[in-house]
Amino acid sequence: MHRGTVVPLDRRNVDTDAIFPKQYGRSTAKSGYGPVLFDNWRYLDPGDLDSDHALRRPDPGFVLNAPALRDATVLLAGDNFGCGSSREHAVWALRDYGFRAVVAPSFGDIFRQNCALNGVAPIVLAGHEVRRLFDLAQAGVLSVAIDVNEGTLSAGPERFRFELTPRQRLLLTQDIDWIGATLAHRQRIGAFEAERLARQPWLARMFPET
Repeated sequence: MHRGTVVPLDRRNVDTDAIFPKQYGRSTAKSGYGPVLFDNWRYLDPGDLDSDHALRRPDPGFVLNAPALRDATVLLAGDNFGCGSSREHAVWALRDYGFRAVVAPSFGDIFRQNCALNGVAPIVLAGHEVRRLFDLAQAGVLSVAIDVNEGTLSAGPERFRFELTPRQRLLLTQDIDWIGATLAHRQRIGAFEAERLARQPWLARMFPET
């Protein structure tokens, strides 16, 4: 169960370059990108790899800079969030900032896959349900509770259901990657290999263990 405050980003078709501008994507490290999340919208002055982001001027009109939302961990967005390139840095920046879930009516396909791989729950709700959450958030600071095992998001007395695949739930609840998800089935893999070798013993001669 995750409980967190919602940041309402009421924009459609937010692409991965808006989430994480390309000038910062020169590293394969998964951390350190939180300060440049939504960089072009978040700051009044441009930034680059040499910038001290603590000294840049935040745009007071951008929702992420609202003092009451500074520690928010749930992002609420419009249709087609994370469209554009397959830039995994976009999800790394969200995670590094502190987000643990993104709620939207739809996502870019690769972005949605990258979310689960990096510990950010990609939650799809119907358009009218997302609009209801926007209304609640705009009426005041909104806290929600998200249960990825049950597939529920609760906002006060209101409850919304969402779907995740079994693999997405495994990735999110265990905070592991594809390799870890595969190793979770090591007993089944071992049983399959033993059964296959019993049926095809000649494979042991062709592919001896090294």
